This record gives sequence, structure tokens and C-alpha cells, in this order.
Amino acid sequence: MFCFSYGSNMSLIRLRDRVPSARFVAVATLPAHGLRFHKVSKDGSGKCDAEETGNREDRVIGVVYDIADDERQALDRKEGLGSGYDAKEIEVTTDQGSLTALMYFATYVDPALKPYVWYKEHVLIGARENELPSEYIARIEAVEAVDDPDTMRHERELTIYR
Repeated sequence: MFCFSYGSNMSLIRLRDRVPSARFVAVATLPAHGLRFHKVSKDGSGKCDAEETGNREDRVIGVVYDIADDERQALDRKEGLGSGYDAKEIEVTTDQGSLTALMYFATYVDPALKPYVWYKEHVLIGARENELPSEYIARIEAVEAVDDPDTMRHERELTIYR
């Protein structure tokens, strides 16, 4: 199964911690969508969403991974399928052409939300790891993030990269 990751799952280390079979396929672009950090999460912060804008000039850049079919349920649980995210098949463009992939999208959003610093760092690590365009990375860097009041969670979230 191909899965388009555009947020914290862009990092292969983080994604393999969730679904060990994940294998890089390609960097991909999803047109007519914008990257937002407005998905309502259980911890009170904003998580990523690829919001449909209708404007063909807008784009979300992410990574397509191949994931074993028998790990789909594990990924659905981690992504909160049915509890803030839903899934749909989308068409993305890669250097090798078009691909159909599964994408999780937010069903509960609040534009006032901000991501926690550690969550934004997950997104940036994946963007840099996959060498996304520098101007796209700069837009992610410019997103305002807030400190997580649970400092232990902050530490726990980033230990995966050590």
C-alpha cells in the first residue's frame, strides 16, 4: 500500500517506529492543497493537515512510502482514524510520474491551534531528511510553535532521533 506522508510521518525513523515495513518510494507533490497545522489533537495542540484549497497553485510536498498491507490497522490507530483523521486515496506527482496513495486528512480543525515545538521538529526532520525544496522547508520553519506543558512528552518524542 502506498501512503502519502506530509507531516510528522515524513521521517522514516518515526514512521518505521510505527510501521516497520515502511519503505521510501518517492518525494511527491499534492496539488490544490495547503499544509496546515490546525488538526485538533488530544494533547491540545495542532497537528498537520493537507487542506484542500481548490487552487492548483497550492501544493503540499511529502513522501510516498510503501507499507505492508498487514500494517494498515496499526497505522490507522496511530493516525487516529475515525478520531480526528479520515483517509482517502489521492493522486500525487513524483519525478517518475503520478501515483495513487492513501492520505490521512483532518476531520476536526481549529485554525487558532499551534503545533508543539517537538511536533514541528518531527515535520522538519522529515522534510530535511527527504531534501524537500528549501523554500518549502522555510515555510514550515516559519510556522509558530508553542512549548508543550508536558516537558517529559517533549523529551520522549524526540529521543527517537538519538
